Amino acid sequence: MTVSISKACVRLLNRPIIEFSMESLSRQGVRNFIFGVKGYLNYKSLFDYFREGIGFSATYGIQPRVHIKYQPNIDDVGSADSVRINLEYYDVRDPIFGVQGDNIFDIDLASLLEFHEEKNALMTIGLTPVERTEEYGVADIETDFRVKRFVEKPPTEKAPSKLANSGLYLISPKIREIYQKSEVKDMIKKGHCDFGMDLIPYLVKEGFPVYGYSMKGAWFDVGTPERYLEAMVNILHGQLRTISEFQGKVDSTRNIYVQGMSKESVIRRQEIIERMKNKSVTLEGAVLIGRHSSVGTGSTMLDSNADNFVILGERVYMERSAVLDRVYVGDDAFIQDSIISRHAYINSSKRAPTRITAHSVIGENARVGEGCHLISTKIWPGLEIPPGSELINQEIEDDKQLEQVLKSKK
Repeated sequence: MTVSISKACVRLLNRPIIEFSMESLSRQGVRNFIFGVKGYLNYKSLFDYFREGIGFSATYGIQPRVHIKYQPNIDDVGSADSVRINLEYYDVRDPIFGVQGDNIFDIDLASLLEFHEEKNALMTIGLTPVERTEEYGVADIETDFRVKRFVEKPPTEKAPSKLANSGLYLISPKIREIYQKSEVKDMIKKGHCDFGMDLIPYLVKEGFPVYGYSMKGAWFDVGTPERYLEAMVNILHGQLRTISEFQGKVDSTRNIYVQGMSKESVIRRQEIIERMKNKSVTLEGAVLIGRHSSVGTGSTMLDSNADNFVILGERVYMERSAVLDRVYVGDDAFIQDSIISRHAYINSSKRAPTRITAHSVIGENARVGEGCHLISTKIWPGLEIPPGSELINQEIEDDKQLEQVLKSKK
């Protein structure tokens, strides 16, 4: 999904992932954002969509408007170095709240700032409770929440706590002085200055006041297909409290959204609502359908999302899945726990239905032939999968690899 776009701009529930964070923070008074972009793809994706923030502000009714700036064309050697570059270039002398582009979260910024100032902290790290400590950096903290160390991916029985580093950092402007330390300059010179791996361990070791703040709200790391879909379902069910509700709610008792405000898209919206009422279409759990989309007779969507200009044929079954803009899904297709990227074509028919399951991901503009069975399979953008193909636990990057995989199955 990130072959041709920044991870921060991958779409989730009909908006770029990073827009969730931006809406939440701007509604709490944040008006200045700096994107720590590195490389052409990240810059292009973010700048072409957000520009200086005028459109974002208009979309969400943020007044006075948000101002967005971008990292100058200087390559950083890690997340902490990116902050250094931008602090110096834009001469930032206020507290900085650092977030990762593929995280979505609820946080009370005023409470976090109060805690940070009360502790006179150099850095306050958002800590979130997790069940599986094996997947995260876990905090070892004092009773006053001062951080002693982080333990990377410990087994649950050996974890010092169940509080994981969320990648959310409230940083005092005094950090500028830390960047002048010879040890930090050496990190940068050696080509590695990341928060989690380098700067935070250094700060803790040297006795600087680094604290952990226990977050009460939802937090989603959407860096894998499994986590992407988990976040999608939980957000649809209302677990992200600091954003406004999605536009187009059609049922006051359930989280069912069919979007559309223009004359043409309202017609499509009404068609879907009528089909819901006469039960020729089934929308269950929580569902979001974007503008100008159509859902064929006999189709079912359960805890799923279909973005703008999507065409779902007849008797399509979707469960805990996402199809992004301009996707075509043929009749009788079965899509479960999977993601179909923009402008992909899923050909399917009653005679030869296609099944896509188990966290499969279909890349942009890819084509899947009738009667295919894809299980835990990743298809890179632009590829064409022949009709009747069966692929299990594969990651297909190009035509040559596809040819070899299909040949080995014969």
